[in-house]
Amino acid sequence: MNTKKLIDEAVALPVEERALLVDSLLRSLNQPESGIDEKWIQVAHKRLTEMRSGSLATIPGDKVFEKIWKRFER
Repeated sequence: MNTKKLIDEAVALPVEERALLVDSLLRSLNQPESGIDEKWIQVAHKRLTEMRSGSLATIPGDKVFEKIWKRFER
């Protein structure tokens, strides 16, 4: 299979499958360090637990983006 045909077939995939394909290709170019990934997974689980228990104050996404936009308006 040539590259053009492969690209044409990839573009025809549903968006979720294209995202998976892109992620897989990028990972093959830049191998992640499993130690770093494991640490991020631990942080994510800790934050999720804190959020679910109510011990972590959350900020609605629209408020976060509003603050960012205001910062760039200057």
